[in-house]
Parts: sequence; C-alpha cells; structure tokens
Amino acid sequence: MTNIPRLTNITTEKPYFLNLTYETGEKKRFDVTPYISGSWFGELADPNYFRAVKIIENGDYIEWPRGQDLAPHELYELSERIS
Repeated sequence: MTNIPRLTNITTEKPYFLNLTYETGEKKRFDVTPYISGSWFGELADPNYFRAVKIIENGDYIEWPRGQDLAPHELYELSERIS
C-alpha cells in the first residue's frame, strides 16, 4: 500500500465530489457517487448531510456525522489529480 499523505483540507462540490488537499500540496477530486447506496451510505445523497464531511485523526481520515467514512487509500489512489 502507498504511504498516504495526510489531508489538510476538504471541500465538497456538486453533485457528490470531494476536493481533497494533502500535506504534499497535491489536490485531488474524489467521486463519491458509486458509494451512495443502501441505508448506511445512502444518507450521503442528502446534499446538506454530504457537505457535513470532516477531516479527523489529524488528517488521516474523513468522516460524516453518523460515522460513514471512506478508506484513506481509496480516497488517495482513486482520486483524480486536479492540480
């Protein structure tokens, strides 16, 4: 597995994208759409709830208020570099 840098900033973009900034200065965009299904991750379909995502654990993880999260390696490795 890749040594994943820590996140320093996260913003949301319509419809269901996360803009990620890493400690290395890398900026990436992650499409959450394929994950939004079922009762657990389906809550992310609510735009207000989706925007409530936060960085936790000193930049190691992201999480929504009720505990939904995405693996750090997925965020990093499956994101599109935007700058």
